[in-house]
Amino acid sequence: MMYYGDGMGGWGYGLMALTMVVFWGLLITGIVLLVRYLGADRRQPAPPAGGGSDPRQLLAERFARGEINEDEYRLRLQVLGGS
Repeated sequence: MMYYGDGMGGWGYGLMALTMVVFWGLLITGIVLLVRYLGADRRQPAPPAGGGSDPRQLLAERFARGEINEDEYRLRLQVLGGS
């Protein structure tokens, strides 16, 4: 910092104020991130209810949404061992 006579000049005060704002911003951001990390629920999310664990159910849902046609549905159902 530059000293002129008895004290700091305008640039010294400006730099000091900017440094203080950056310091407190980084400190607060670090605390917030730490609290979020420690408070986060890191368990695996539960699969949705009735949600697609059965391959036949998944296939039926895809057919209902129109993602596959009837022939493809029947072929894939036959491969899965269904009737």
